[in-house]
Amino acid sequence: MPLVPTGSIVAGAHAAGTGAAAFNVIHLETAEALVAAADATGIPLILQISENCVRYHGSLLPLTRATLALAEAARADVSVHLDHITDPDLIRQGVEAGVGSVMIDASTLPYAQNVETTARLTAWCHEREVFVEAELGEVGGKDGVHAPGVRTDPDEALAFVAATGVDALAVAVGSSHAMRERTAKLDLELIRTLRDKLPVPLVLHGSSGVPDDELRAAIEAGMTKINISTHLVSVFTDGVRKVLEADPALIDSRKYVAPAREAVRSEAARLLDLLGGAGREKEKTSGEAP
Repeated sequence: MPLVPTGSIVAGAHAAGTGAAAFNVIHLETAEALVAAADATGIPLILQISENCVRYHGSLLPLTRATLALAEAARADVSVHLDHITDPDLIRQGVEAGVGSVMIDASTLPYAQNVETTARLTAWCHEREVFVEAELGEVGGKDGVHAPGVRTDPDEALAFVAATGVDALAVAVGSSHAMRERTAKLDLELIRTLRDKLPVPLVLHGSSGVPDDELRAAIEAGMTKINISTHLVSVFTDGVRKVLEADPALIDSRKYVAPAREAVRSEAARLLDLLGGAGREKEKTSGEAP
């Protein structure tokens, strides 16, 4: 089907009170697995390509074009998003290539500079009908350090959204990037406050470290876009490791990558049901006779 705008996926989830799943692409095999999961469940999915991923591959276009092609061929609604982009040139390249959204990450800059940079790039993206996410301050753990004490101030967040015109805001509510254990405890009351105060959907980064029940509780409290990367990377790596441990002499990479890809497809499908399937349950419940 035609490529779906990220904004429509986020808006649909926001209106339904469900989660908009956003899973990171690391290489072609993970992109294939994620699209297969979306097709199997019929639940919309946002495919994310980060600046770190671009650096790994050496350039933005090859993987981005391949991911766009997979999204366009999907039976489910799939969009492509650039994640944690600090380089304006990469934003321009991605938008020109056809991505539907970008996360402008000027969060490490002083507040005034963050606002100015984000507002300028947001205006440029909006002229091209591209959905924009941003981050105020830093969600903890960007270098793998668990920083659960970081929190978003609701008043500052409201001022930031008004000054920049962004379409969604990543907020710090207790999650942390690159967590390998799913032990994070979220500040649900802060999520409710931010939901009530801000006119845009909320984004949860560092969701790999959040247990299933906390993710569902976060969505019920008002979180919309749910980013997951490290957890699915671990699933892929564990799949490769199991095959190679069972057959150390194996040299055909397809024979150990294919099972890892299937493991990611299976777990991604489970997560899609967890995050995006809640709305279906609500619809079934509301449609039942009292």
